[in-house]
This record gives sequence, C-alpha cells and structure tokens, in this order.
Amino acid sequence: MSGTAITIAQQKGGSGKTTLAANLAVAFTQAGKSVAIIDTDPQGSLGRWFMTRREAMEEPGLEFSTSSAWGVEYEVGKLMDEVDIVIVDTPPKADSDLRPALRKAALALVPVATSHVDLWATEGVLDLARRERTPAMLVLNRARAGTRLGREIEEQAKEVEAELAETSLANRIAYAETIGHGRSVVDRSAKSPAAQEVAALAQEVLKRLDL
Repeated sequence: MSGTAITIAQQKGGSGKTTLAANLAVAFTQAGKSVAIIDTDPQGSLGRWFMTRREAMEEPGLEFSTSSAWGVEYEVGKLMDEVDIVIVDTPPKADSDLRPALRKAALALVPVATSHVDLWATEGVLDLARRERTPAMLVLNRARAGTRLGREIEEQAKEVEAELAETSLANRIAYAETIGHGRSVVDRSAKSPAAQEVAALAQEVLKRLDL
C-alpha cells in the first residue's frame, strides 16, 4: 500500500487546525478510507482528542502517532505503507520545522478563520508550501454566511496564490462540543448541517487528490 499524506498548517494559533484534522479524519473513514493521524504540535491537542476518543469508544477507527518536526518524514512514510490517508497536524508557526511535513504531503490544507489576521497569517505557510512544491488549499473556517466580513475574506482568499475550497465550515458550537469528547460532528449526527459540510469537504479533498 502507498498512501497519501495531507498536512494541515497555519501560522496563526486558534485557526482550527486540530478541529479540521479530527473531523476530516473521521469523515475519510466514513468514506471507506483507512486513516492515520500524526500530532507534531507540542501542545498535543490532536493526541488528547484521540486518547479521549479511545476511552469513549471501543474502536476509535483511526491509527495515531506523534512525531517531532524532524522525524515526521520517517513517520509519515511508515504509515503511508499501512493506511490510505495520513493527516499531519502541525504547530502554529511557519518556519523550517514545517518543511518536512509539507515535503511528504500531496496537499497542504490551510484553515482560515473569518478574519483578516488569519488570512495574513497564511502567507508564510503558502511560501513554504511553494518552496516544497506542495499544492495548498485554503479552507474557510468558522465562516459567517451573509456577513460583509465573510464576503471580504472570501474575495481576498481568491486573490492569494492557492486554491480555495468550495466547501467552508460554518461557525457552529457543535465542533467545540464534540472535539472535547473525542468525537467528530459526523459521529454525533451524520445528517446535521455540520456533518454534511465536513462530509462535503472530505469529498472535495478526495476528488482533488484523485482518491
């Protein structure tokens, strides 16, 4: 087996990287893919989510690993021999430590909350992705439909040298409620608006990667 790696990166903290990683991981499994997640962030939020999930569920449905920034290429390569998709959650910074995670990835997903500050923070990540020749896709997170700010961010995101996902994730309390219990919005209710938008994003990413 030769799997595909996705790196989730954003220079600004609080952008929703871990939430995106956890929810996409579960959505990919629902789509029939085997998935492993790797936490390279010293804060360890994705790891804590997984351990909470393992305690709450008989079968978490995912593989999990941690890695240092310099060891992530080896860890990703090892897991790519075992699963279809490896998702790497990275620390909130854009420096040389991020490059190994980008180097192994077929796609970098960059969550952007609905603020100009978040959009500005993508510049460093996108620059590193270009250097590693890794395609990048922006994902609008905590989007507020119908607001002027939301429209401004969406228009400015289109001007950045990166793809913009058609699917955005809305500002829903369900994401915060489920992540704290080791779950995803898909686990709670597959028919909820949050689960439907995550599933749509997962399908968009799978199509982009031809998986």
